[in-house]
Amino acid sequence: MADNTGYNRFLLLVAGLGGLLYGVDVGIIAGALPYLEATSGFNAGQLSFIVAAVLLGSVISTLFAGVLADWMGRKWLMAASGILFVASIPIIALSHGYGFLVSGRLLQGVSAGLIGVVVPLYLAECLGASSRGKGTGIFQWLLTLGIVGAAGIGMYFSIRVEQVAKLGDAARLLSFKDTAWRSIFWVSLPPGILFVIGSLVVAESPRWLHRRGRTGDARAALLRSRSPETAELEIAEMNRVAAAETAKSAGGTLRESLLSRKYVIPFLLACVILACNQATGVNSIIGYNTNILLQAGLTDVQAHWGYVVLTLVNFLLTIVGVLLVDRRGRKFLLSAGTAGIIVSLVAVGLIFRSTERLRVDCREALQASVLPDQTLDLRFDGAAAARLLGSGGDAGRAIAGNPVSLVVIYSYGDFRAATNVVRSDDATAAPVAISKDGCVPPNKVVAFFSNPFANLAAARTAPLRIENALVTPVPSERNGWLTAAFTFCFMAFFAAGPGVCVWLALSELMPTRIRSNGMSIALLVNQAVSTSIAATFLPTVGRYGYSTVFFAFAACTVVYFVTAAFFLPETKGKTLEEIEAHFEGKAT
Repeated sequence: MADNTGYNRFLLLVAGLGGLLYGVDVGIIAGALPYLEATSGFNAGQLSFIVAAVLLGSVISTLFAGVLADWMGRKWLMAASGILFVASIPIIALSHGYGFLVSGRLLQGVSAGLIGVVVPLYLAECLGASSRGKGTGIFQWLLTLGIVGAAGIGMYFSIRVEQVAKLGDAARLLSFKDTAWRSIFWVSLPPGILFVIGSLVVAESPRWLHRRGRTGDARAALLRSRSPETAELEIAEMNRVAAAETAKSAGGTLRESLLSRKYVIPFLLACVILACNQATGVNSIIGYNTNILLQAGLTDVQAHWGYVVLTLVNFLLTIVGVLLVDRRGRKFLLSAGTAGIIVSLVAVGLIFRSTERLRVDCREALQASVLPDQTLDLRFDGAAAARLLGSGGDAGRAIAGNPVSLVVIYSYGDFRAATNVVRSDDATAAPVAISKDGCVPPNKVVAFFSNPFANLAAARTAPLRIENALVTPVPSERNGWLTAAFTFCFMAFFAAGPGVCVWLALSELMPTRIRSNGMSIALLVNQAVSTSIAATFLPTVGRYGYSTVFFAFAACTVVYFVTAAFFLPETKGKTLEEIEAHFEGKAT
């Protein structure tokens, strides 16, 4: 039994490393993004896609993860997902162009999507009934730890950047920022290597082996984590299930319509819950947290500390959610969590609104600065801000003389883009540089996905049009800390409620007949929403401000709250058959 206990702990450790990698995939970009933004020359749309590429890769791999897990086996798919993660790191860290960087991030996303499906599946099939809850909890717990670790790495390099900045050498600072974002990715390599090694050592899933007719191998796999008596009981159970499925198939029984109430209602509920789970903006708030806090009024180091605290809140409150989910129930935690999320998002939106309502559009003054070759290059310092605000009338004079930020929304023909937000009090900020390369797609394929109705040939010869040049007062440090506090509240409510409950509720809602395909579709909806939000986050912020984005997230969360509070049944303590009977309209 001692050997079994040791192996079970090792199995949980390997699965936990998978959760750790998933968390690193989500969180690593937040610490690297400010330095990538400062040194790469990418525009807001390109940076948004770099962030969203992980989510897009995850969408792609989720579609095939179930098929691959059945074909390759759970163990080998885990190892393959780890190898993809390991391969992505040098592609990203050594990249010197947009294409390689996006390719590496897509590869990370493919790895994350495979891990997110195959590791929980492997745990469910390998762990005994008494250990499954603990196994899922460890996976989720170490996932949040991965986000904390990514934040800690970003914090370390933020302190180093501040030390270099004090030397007053702008060229050296720019060079170190380039080194910093590459090093942040290199540091995440060792957990990936450990996960690959661990995946090769653990046994294959006994359920997968049994379905392949390899009963002897399945028994051997069970014996690594069970006593001989328990292993034989489970083998007998697998044999009974297989015999029942064979008999049912041979009988040719007429099956119910998939459009019946018992299938449609839980499927739609699951899709709404998963879509709304991402529409709270959680991934973008985590991924862009450092940028959000910088624009809220905090310094670079303060913003990185704020991100570290945010990830710690996520980590600690996940434990609280795991402890409460079987005591208070899924419906209670989802309802209470979404209610708290709404209040937190509205508060952050109001804080940003207090300064964004003072923003001035200086597009005409900036349009006059466009060069004959239809490009623009502007170093946005105090003097440049004063010149722009001088054209803004009374509204411009009202904020003149104070630190301000600038974002430019521009277009060439049918294609639009937004610059990164720059602050007039940041002496190390790169100039605002606008050219066709940052806006007009290089080929028809990219153009189709950017705007399927656009005329690419016309855009290549179109003049530069400044649609908006929005100058906004930089909020006070007090505003920055208030924003940080409410984002911490957001994270606390999410971690203890939707963060813990959503996947458990999803698996319990889906009837047995449609569980695998239904969950795949619902997960695809979840990731598609997340990818869309991440890809449009920065351009939307540039055009409409953070306040509008946070109010939109709050509106989507209202739909989530209503669904959880009034339409979702409580599944705590009920068998799957009782839950299915509930959706058939039968008394349970």
